[in-house]
Amino acid sequence: MCLQKPKDKNKIYSLHEPDVYVIAKGKDHKQYEYGNKVSIVSTKDTNIIVGVASHDKNIHDSKTLTVAISHANSNRNKPIKQAVCDRGYVGAKVVLGANIILPKKALKRDNRYQRDKKRKLCKRRAAIEPIIGHLKSDFRLSRNLLKGQVGDELMF
Repeated sequence: MCLQKPKDKNKIYSLHEPDVYVIAKGKDHKQYEYGNKVSIVSTKDTNIIVGVASHDKNIHDSKTLTVAISHANSNRNKPIKQAVCDRGYVGAKVVLGANIILPKKALKRDNRYQRDKKRKLCKRRAAIEPIIGHLKSDFRLSRNLLKGQVGDELMF
């Protein structure tokens, strides 16, 4: 660990947890986080968590959708038809038969009903943030004390 250089690949960031990687957040107060990426899928209306997927590598968000939606479909009777995501998932249009809806500017040809419907759907995606906050605080998910990738999967 002492011989690592800044440009090296596959660095070890933690001695007790070798599976940790750097996640770039892009925010001023916290640019980087160290840990693992987890995808959480909740229902559109009731905010019930129907799927959780832990990822062992730092891959783009649009590539994590396949694992997350397949896990959520295995816990549901009907497959997911549409998924409302944030702009980090740009690039994915349809994943496992589910249409990916991203927030974007309304089209000029959209009437008022269509515009309001899209706006309402995209406002619902912000409801996942308090759910993640409650999971971290109420169920002690802010820090994982189990070791390795298997420990990360068991935690969720």
